[in-house]
Amino acid sequence: MSDDYAPPNDPLVIVHQDHELLLVDKPAGLLSVPGKGEHLADCLIARIQAVFPEALLVHRLDRDTSGIMVFAMTPHAQRHLGLQFEKRQMKKVYVARVWGHVSEREGTVDLPLIVDWPNRPKQHVDLESGKPAVTDWKIVKYEDNATRIRLFPQTGRSHQLRVHMKEIGHPILGDPFYADGSARDAPRLMLHAESLRLRHPDGGKGLTFKAKCPF
Repeated sequence: MSDDYAPPNDPLVIVHQDHELLLVDKPAGLLSVPGKGEHLADCLIARIQAVFPEALLVHRLDRDTSGIMVFAMTPHAQRHLGLQFEKRQMKKVYVARVWGHVSEREGTVDLPLIVDWPNRPKQHVDLESGKPAVTDWKIVKYEDNATRIRLFPQTGRSHQLRVHMKEIGHPILGDPFYADGSARDAPRLMLHAESLRLRHPDGGKGLTFKAKCPF
């Protein structure tokens, strides 16, 4: 990963900003947080803090995933949002294009995951030692040799959606870790965080924020 890191120079896309919250649309190819080494210093949190020095990290998206991310503007908001993630109250919806035609219209993948140590950051299914990971999914439409699908993760494991789709035989197009052959030949990882539902740290009102799918 380190040798070919060439993040896009897109301007920040701010979806919402107030005294507690900042929501942005992360481009594909940009790290959420810095990697190890100077060449991996450019990342979304660094770009945000250049404009909003008080912004604090709450969660992350994989480098190759695009879409909606929330940052906290106060330590109170960071704690509040962090607890919502921990208690699984945060509702996320992703859009993906996966290889082949998925036969059922909807379903659930319930397969525990653990880091694949010799091949990290890859994850794999481990029925004995893995941490619980559950993904609901629903077909949007069929395309040529592909299916557009909405993913509703019930847990937030690293690479969860990517591994779960591979495990049902339909890897996400363009996935450098989990797709093979022509499934890997997309211009990017076809995974986008489309919406995020949360409770506002000031008053607890439920809000949904969206970032339009770019593919």
